[in-house]
Amino acid sequence: MQLTSLANWDCSIARTLDVVGEWWSLLILRDAFRGTRRFDDFQASLGLARSVLAARLRKLTESGVLERRSYSEHPPRYEYQLTEKGRALFPVITALLEWGDAWARAPGGPTVELVHQTCGRVTRPVLTCPHCHGDVSPANTRSQPARS
Repeated sequence: MQLTSLANWDCSIARTLDVVGEWWSLLILRDAFRGTRRFDDFQASLGLARSVLAARLRKLTESGVLERRSYSEHPPRYEYQLTEKGRALFPVITALLEWGDAWARAPGGPTVELVHQTCGRVTRPVLTCPHCHGDVSPANTRSQPARS
């Protein structure tokens, strides 16, 4: 099924969804953040059709979220690495994990935890204001037209 492109919408959320809004794309990114790099490893983890995986990897590569790098010439083989643009999606992936743990929990509870390597403790994503360092929430935040 061909989805309508959101690339030209005057909305950052819509344009982001045009790149990563398909669920397989988000699961590919989840795996990439966990260290998966090779096509066969993505395929084994996700269990999706090779043609679907190839299409999603192509879209993420064309969008600059992943970079395709050769690791074998005979036979030709490639791996996929997160770019700076791709790594910038980390807060999105961790927010989805946090939401899922709270609202779409597996029967046995969360299946993974985020561990902050600096201190070794389990952590969770928190939005904070870069100016006053206070929590950011729907209750204390509003949208307004951007200043040019």
